[in-house]
Amino acid sequence: MPVELRDEVHREMVLLRQRMPDVSGSVACSVDGLTIASDMAGDTEQAIEQTGALSSALLALSRRMTSMVGKGALEETLISGSNGYAAFYAAGPKIVLTVLARPGTNLGLLRLEGRKTAASLAAITTRMSIPQ
Repeated sequence: MPVELRDEVHREMVLLRQRMPDVSGSVACSVDGLTIASDMAGDTEQAIEQTGALSSALLALSRRMTSMVGKGALEETLISGSNGYAAFYAAGPKIVLTVLARPGTNLGLLRLEGRKTAASLAAITTRMSIPQ
């Protein structure tokens, strides 16, 4: 990935965490699972790469499901676990944004801020090229 793209995407992810202290980390990857940027302190490179790969697979499944059941374009997928949330956003046609949040997170705010960040990432990719 181009360094400039990685840096701009990372800046947006840091801003998300600053706006939402309940966000514990995020990963942005291409739709084919290649990590673009990560804001996940303490996680190994392998864990970040696996998160990116699974995020791209979940995005593909979610897009297919929303299409199959006639629910329009995918906006997000939310997974709720006993230790918090994982939210996945299509950030344009080329990027998947995964946002991890702590238990008790305001889900309305998470949705709002996650979509805002995804829109910013989509705008970044319209200015820059990432591999298809």
